[in-house]
Amino acid sequence: LIWENVIVIYTLIKAYKVFGSDQHVTALKELNLNYSSPFPPIRKGEFVILRGPSGGGKTTLLNMIGTIDVPTTGTISFVFQTFNLLATMSAFENVELPMTILGKLNPKERKERVEMLLRLVGLQDRMAHLPSELSGGEQQRPSELSGGEQQRVTIARSMANDPNILLLDEPTGDLDTFNTVEIMDLLLKINLEKKTTCVMVTHNPDVECYADRILYLEDGKFVKQVYNRIQVALVFEDYNEYLKNQDLNKQNH
Repeated sequence: LIWENVIVIYTLIKAYKVFGSDQHVTALKELNLNYSSPFPPIRKGEFVILRGPSGGGKTTLLNMIGTIDVPTTGTISFVFQTFNLLATMSAFENVELPMTILGKLNPKERKERVEMLLRLVGLQDRMAHLPSELSGGEQQRPSELSGGEQQRVTIARSMANDPNILLLDEPTGDLDTFNTVEIMDLLLKINLEKKTTCVMVTHNPDVECYADRILYLEDGKFVKQVYNRIQVALVFEDYNEYLKNQDLNKQNH
C-alpha cells in the first residue's frame, strides 16, 4: 500500500547532559507522530519538510530517525548539507561503494545500477569525474564537479541500495538558487516516481512548495503542520516568479 505508515513516533524525548555539570538540556520534548496526536505518522511516499528556528530540534529528530543518535525515552516504530564524497573516487565509484559494502550485487549488476542512478540524476557524462580538490605533493588537482553536481552524486549514492526513506539535512544549504531548483526537482522526481518517502530539514521557506506536509518544530516540540498539495517541479524562471510573489505577499501583510 502506498499510504502505509513508515515513521511513527511515541513520546520522543532527547536530553543532553551539560558538560561539567549535573544539568540537562532537553532538545526534544515528548514528540509524537501517531494517530493519537494532532500530528499523524509519516506515510510511505510522503514528502515532509521540517521547518523551524535554529536549535528547535529538527536535526536532532533526523538523527533519531536515522539511528545516528538514540532517544532518552520514547520509541520510533539521512543526505547532509556537506556532500561527504570520497575525493579519491570518481562519481561512479562513490555511488558503487554502498552496493559493494552491502554485497548483494555482482560487479555487472552494480555497474548497471550505478549507470542507471547517474542517468537518473543527469550525470551520465560525468561518471569518471572526481568530486573535490586534492592538495599536497603530486596530488594537486581542481574539483571536476560543481557543488550542484556533487550533491547529485550524493543523492545517487543515497539511492544505491534502493532505500524506502531518504533523510535530508539541508541538502540545498550550500547551493545557489539555480542549483537549489535543480536538486529539489530531482528529489521530487525520485519521490513521485519511486514513491520514496522524503523527510527534509531546511531553513529555506521558498522550497516548501515541494512538500506534501510541512511540520514546524520550535523549542523541541511540534507547533504546527501545513498540508501542501502543490508539489509541482519548478523551472528556474518559475522559481523567480514564485519568489517575487512571495515578496509581494510579505509586503502586503
